Amino acid sequence: MHGFVNFFMESPFFLLFTLNVIILLTKAPARSKYCEFTTNITFYMKSQQISYSFIQNLAILSKKSAGFLNIFLCVSLLCGRLSADAQNFSQNDAKVQALLAQMTLDEKIGQMVQVDSGGIVDKGDVAKYYLGSVFSGGNSDPAAGNSPQAWLDEVNGFKAEALQTRLKIPLIYGIDAVHGHNNIEGAVIFPHHIGMGATHDPELVKRAEQVTAAEVAGTGIRWAFAPCIAVPQDERWGRTYEGYSDQPDLVAELGAAAVKGFQGEELSNDPLSVLACAKHFIGDGGTHGGKDQGDAECDEATLRRLYLPPYKAAIKAGVGSIMVSYSSWNGAKMHGNKYLLTQVLKGELGFQGFLVSDWAAIDQISPNYRTDVESSINAGLDMVMIPYGPGRQNNYVEFIQDLKALVAAGKVPQSRIDDAVSRILRIKYQMGLFDGDSTDPKLTAAIGSPEHRAVARECVRESLVLLKNEHQTLPLSKQLKHLVVVGEAADDLGMQCGGWTIDWQGRKGKVTPGGTTLLAAIKGAVSSGTTVTYSADGSEVSGADAVVVVVGEEPYAEMKGDRRNLDLSEADRALIAKAKATGAPVVTILYSGRPLVLGPALKESDAFVAAWLPGTEGEGMTDVLFGDTPFTGTLARNWPKSDEELAGLSSTAHSLFKNGFGLKN
Repeated sequence: MHGFVNFFMESPFFLLFTLNVIILLTKAPARSKYCEFTTNITFYMKSQQISYSFIQNLAILSKKSAGFLNIFLCVSLLCGRLSADAQNFSQNDAKVQALLAQMTLDEKIGQMVQVDSGGIVDKGDVAKYYLGSVFSGGNSDPAAGNSPQAWLDEVNGFKAEALQTRLKIPLIYGIDAVHGHNNIEGAVIFPHHIGMGATHDPELVKRAEQVTAAEVAGTGIRWAFAPCIAVPQDERWGRTYEGYSDQPDLVAELGAAAVKGFQGEELSNDPLSVLACAKHFIGDGGTHGGKDQGDAECDEATLRRLYLPPYKAAIKAGVGSIMVSYSSWNGAKMHGNKYLLTQVLKGELGFQGFLVSDWAAIDQISPNYRTDVESSINAGLDMVMIPYGPGRQNNYVEFIQDLKALVAAGKVPQSRIDDAVSRILRIKYQMGLFDGDSTDPKLTAAIGSPEHRAVARECVRESLVLLKNEHQTLPLSKQLKHLVVVGEAADDLGMQCGGWTIDWQGRKGKVTPGGTTLLAAIKGAVSSGTTVTYSADGSEVSGADAVVVVVGEEPYAEMKGDRRNLDLSEADRALIAKAKATGAPVVTILYSGRPLVLGPALKESDAFVAAWLPGTEGEGMTDVLFGDTPFTGTLARNWPKSDEELAGLSSTAHSLFKNGFGLKN
């Protein structure tokens, strides 16, 4: 009930309800003016994109009855909307309020702080500053190593520190798990979202995230910063591969499935229920020129049409946390946007979980850190991700001191602090963290298991998109006498996995144990009578019955992945041309985090496969290349014909392949 009351009082519905009570109690001559004002408020609600039928009915009743029926409509529709659109996290609010009443301001502010494990000077600071959360960034591995056991020990050490505090409020540990538990050696690496989008299969997405959740939980972690539900519009953006599609409806469908995969049908105390974090709110996929952390320049109607539907779907699916975007909307940083964070997300959409910042993202609001703290918290941010400790600018001690001073000065209301902390505690209770959070050793042992890899292999199979297949080149025969494989990517697991694999930016080479490169998978798929010859530079191509050329982008992640042009590299084009000169059928496999401008490479290939960034399970590719299973993947976004088309400079350009394209064999 408490959650309902809070939301009701923060929203336009509360104003409408109050006005209608006044109308009911006033004499007839005064009622008409109140009715007119109420009707005007309904049009304000229309600007907030509240249900049209709700507005229409309310406007009619405001003019005609102005009585109990109007009040009933407001309350009943609001209650129905809440129950239909979001998981109700308020069942533990009595416990939350009882605990909140015992907490000092220091303890409350501590809950709002999340610090990178690499930035914590002393683990004792978790207890000293009452920290509510710790996380590990892309390069913050345990000092003891990168094994699952080392991670479990590290995480448990931080959790133990939190239980040394007076109130023993448990810590929640978070990590980026964007295509599997991707920081951990030996974990299964799934295709990046752009590949999962090509499956168009929400049930498979759900199963993939169930595996990821199990592997995350196996290291003692119960919070994954995923799924990314951006709707990338410009492929030049270096995070394009983190989005399922450029179509909001598909992103909404797959994003909701991912939330269910992480959390279960509902977020709960089940050890396999891992808190999902939909990100990055909002418009991060629509920045001008595809610039990372840039500016989404559009009107509100466009923002709502393209980028809001996935968040509506994620909230309806029960997502418990949402990460705010680095980006801006028409010049205003999202981390300081009270209208979108509080009025729209928490008010209009009824989000009952908590909002967390991105890595040091509040620092970008203004040149003054204390002003940044004030702006972001007042805008509706509940937890702040801080990578730095004492000795670095804008560190967690500085944040705590600044926020405490802002509360004392009345610049951040105590009510805003209480709201933020209530939301965080609500989720911790929902997850059963107060009842203990031990890790089943069987979960740790299952990380990278054959059963988990089988799901990833299926994801790879369904994600491949066949763009060209002349003369029925595919499927290849397993009985070929001489199969030539060229391109360094064919035997490079790092290129096969892409960014956010072990390291933040990813890296080339044997990045993690347990995976299978495409070359190794080919050797395992063909008959004993087939000779497989491999050369990275294409120096050994003579006498081939068929040539498989594997090309693509080197690993990258945000910031470093933005490109001004998306041409396939000259070296890759030359490799394909060299293969074509043999006269043998050429099958080109492209690893990329986005569609690339192919130029002559498509014409010079007899068959061409978009493999995206498929992850560790290379056998998923050979399952399809050799015909054990058919191609089923289709594009989840348009494939550009030229760089001019990307930049919007060509009025006559058209996509090389349209959204939904994918040949069958």
